[in-house]
Amino acid sequence: MAQGITGEKYWEDRVAFETEGAGQEVVEYGDVLELNRFDGLPYSSRYYTLLKERMDLPVWKAKCDFMDKLANRQFIIVSGTARTGRSSQIPQWCAEFCLSVQYQNGMVVCTQVHRQHTVDLALRVADEMDVNIGHEVGYSIPLETCCSGDTVLRYCTDDMLLREMMSDPMLEHYGVIIIDQAHERTVSTDVLLGLLKDITLQRPELRVVLLTATHPGPKLLGHYRNVPLIQLEGVCSAEVVYTGTSHKDYFCSALRLVLEIHHSQEEGDIVVFLATTQEIDLARDILLREEANIPPHLGELLPISVHPGLGGTLPMPGEEEGRCRRVFLTSSPNEDLFWAVHMLNFVIDAGVQKRNVYNPRIRANSVAIQPISRIQAESRKQLVGPTGKSFCLYPEDTPLPSETRPHILESDITSTVLFLKRMDIGGLGRCDFIDRPDPEGLMQALEELDYLAALDDDGNLSEIGIIMSEFPLEPQMAKTLLASCEFDCVNEVVTIAAMLTAPSCFLVPSRELRLEASQCHLKFQHPEGDHFTLINIYKAFKQNQHEPFVSVEKWCQDYFLSLSALQTADAIRSELTDILRRIELPVSMPSFGSKGNTLNIKRALLAGFFMQVARDVDSSGNYFMLTHKHVAQIHPFSAYGTKTPKLGLPEWVLFHQYSFSEDNCIRTVSHISPEEFIQMAPQYFFFNLPPSESKDILQNILDNGAEHYKAKKIQKSPSLESIPEVTASCIIQ
Repeated sequence: MAQGITGEKYWEDRVAFETEGAGQEVVEYGDVLELNRFDGLPYSSRYYTLLKERMDLPVWKAKCDFMDKLANRQFIIVSGTARTGRSSQIPQWCAEFCLSVQYQNGMVVCTQVHRQHTVDLALRVADEMDVNIGHEVGYSIPLETCCSGDTVLRYCTDDMLLREMMSDPMLEHYGVIIIDQAHERTVSTDVLLGLLKDITLQRPELRVVLLTATHPGPKLLGHYRNVPLIQLEGVCSAEVVYTGTSHKDYFCSALRLVLEIHHSQEEGDIVVFLATTQEIDLARDILLREEANIPPHLGELLPISVHPGLGGTLPMPGEEEGRCRRVFLTSSPNEDLFWAVHMLNFVIDAGVQKRNVYNPRIRANSVAIQPISRIQAESRKQLVGPTGKSFCLYPEDTPLPSETRPHILESDITSTVLFLKRMDIGGLGRCDFIDRPDPEGLMQALEELDYLAALDDDGNLSEIGIIMSEFPLEPQMAKTLLASCEFDCVNEVVTIAAMLTAPSCFLVPSRELRLEASQCHLKFQHPEGDHFTLINIYKAFKQNQHEPFVSVEKWCQDYFLSLSALQTADAIRSELTDILRRIELPVSMPSFGSKGNTLNIKRALLAGFFMQVARDVDSSGNYFMLTHKHVAQIHPFSAYGTKTPKLGLPEWVLFHQYSFSEDNCIRTVSHISPEEFIQMAPQYFFFNLPPSESKDILQNILDNGAEHYKAKKIQKSPSLESIPEVTASCIIQ
């Protein structure tokens, strides 16, 4: 048992004390006010008001049981929906546990899947604990940290805790680690669950708490043997209505239901779970048009898009007065985001979700619309109270998977393997995965890291691989950034990396405005391709940001650009530049626009993305990808996508992304020459390419030189003359 813990009796006494204190404004003993144990200041009256609300939560009944198990066991699993209060109360109790032993073993960290959820919870918990955000309670999300040396409870995204392990492998700063939303089975969460099993063997004083929405499956329970399970009583179930809608009709049925609810004048906000971001945006546009025809006496209908992964501005408790009826349009996995919306009274569930399934053979994601799991379905029903209604747009007897399929089985794990190699876990031997990655995907990840020169002859990280792992980028982009140091174009490549890592800066307006938006975007177009266009956009954004009489927000609106995406790219660029300086890599002066700089940018891009090169095989826009022999077209949003073959499409291109099932398009495309490709691609990668006419052309250039190829082909690029003599060696190895 941990030092200073007196077991169940102590916590029963503490709960009794808090119960008594909740019934009065301020607790006094003579002239002494009760002091907050975390900051030493007297409790405010708001603390006791919130304490009353906290004690009404279902999780509160399990406090004594939880604290006793926390004192005596290393692993605990707690299951309960977001409405039970698990994500806000249990971390506070863990902070009390660490305080009781004077933080001998460290502080508390609680991981979340969503950035917005992380911030919202930290703000709420700081308010409940009557402390200042950024001091005793803080949070860390990508590009934003709000913590201090006084922080005893920190919320963070699961990927941020993984990156922290690169400098603190045993997580020795923490006495309790809480993995919330473990049922989501994200790649980062699964890696944490695997590594923590080994860490606890070396740190017997460490406590690990897993929080799930519903009863954990047999795999999770079996992974940690004899682990105690606490099941929280949920709120009373809402009325559930199964409409029996077919999968093809759920979109129209959902919107009809929204309008019917609004016309019925029943009170309460609505959350609608759709499948894709495109459906979310389309539903918002339709509801905005329909709102104009709604009689004024019915009140305003306000549709709000809440995209998965991007979060949204959701209200904190107490901020919902004087409001209209809001319709939150979202998709999986955003079930836990609505814990703070007290006026939520209706859930409309389409019962399907969009999943990106990675295919290692073609190095691309295919999109599948699949049924949600029973865990997700139950979480959605629990979002509304007993007076609400949950509409399921599928038959009651629809067979739903019992659990959410682990993302690690459907994702590109190259970044994960690079991280595990950095953690000196060769072959994943010490990471005890609940579900081991697909062997084919693992082999493809190791092959890609080998091509990028991130591994040495023994399969361990090379010096280049170690430096690549320092950057919060995909391995190919990290290698590109390293190559830019050699080619003296860091200033430009770090901008490209930031713009491609941030969400897309291009807004997709309504259909009637798309031509105008396309014309605006054309003003930034660069003749060498989309990567260079992104630099033009960022430079224009920064220039207008510094103009004293220009509103950068209006400028973005006028040019159909996303201000938030550009601000995110700016923050990512600053972070990458700081990392480059910290590891003492050179940062070049800007020289964008010169012929030499353009060539060097292409070389740096090819150093990382030589596996993503395609050739127009018939001069009509059908691009043949060298690595897997698939044919695709350039996406219409690309600068080249608006051109017809008569205007001259580039023969050879480098692309950033290939979407297989949605539209079979390559995105973010720039023109290259075959000589540049041969110069930058590793020799053994070139020889391993499958046989094709394109490979024969490249081999012919290698054998006979570039002049022989030029004599047979009409020259398309004015910069072709400037290409130096071709060699078969790879410059960056």
